[in-house]
Amino acid sequence: MAIPDYHTLMLPLLRLAPDRQEHQWRAAIETLADECALTKAERNELLPSGSQAVFANRVGWARTYLQQASLLDAPRRGIFSITPHGLELLREKPSRLDVKLLERFPEFLAFRNRRRERGSALTPTLTESGGTPEDSLAAAYEMLRADLEAELLQQVKASSPAFFERLVVELLVKMSYGDSRQDAGRAISRTGDGGIDGIINEDRLGLDVVDIQAKRTVAAVKTLRRDL
Repeated sequence: MAIPDYHTLMLPLLRLAPDRQEHQWRAAIETLADECALTKAERNELLPSGSQAVFANRVGWARTYLQQASLLDAPRRGIFSITPHGLELLREKPSRLDVKLLERFPEFLAFRNRRRERGSALTPTLTESGGTPEDSLAAAYEMLRADLEAELLQQVKASSPAFFERLVVELLVKMSYGDSRQDAGRAISRTGDGGIDGIINEDRLGLDVVDIQAKRTVAAVKTLRRDL
């Protein structure tokens, strides 16, 4: 199954602590992952920043909002327990928890008001759809990257053949072919070159030479090794 959003995880997290005992945060993440039948790949999937697993991040935001509503307590680092408010809510046997339901608790409303007073509307926030700030940033990143890729591709397609040949040589040099742009690679850009568009010297002495054919129409680069 897909990794659940933080809304979906709030009620299962609250249900892990109905005994008012202290529970370990890390163990709770693993238990919830088992309940959600997540695969190893889903458990290990990282945020775009690479700083944390997506699932652990979403459970973390679920915990944060439950704490702000005074449904969970964190007596010390890595530990959580249920509060009297949390027990009372569990007795109602809700089918799902979300931000709208949490708004019935004054503590949670006070938390949201504090965020607005600090101008947090200008920063990524949790949404009704279940997206976390990291989810919003990841979506914005992917959108910007896709737009940039499309713009760069359009500019490359509209460039002159000579520019395209130089671009291919520069790219190969950046990929660690050769030693430097001046010494290791050059675009030929002339007629009667036998179809060769550029040359890469793979070593500083130029004893191992690779001839380049750049074909923009099929978005492919062909290299031909020349024995000297």
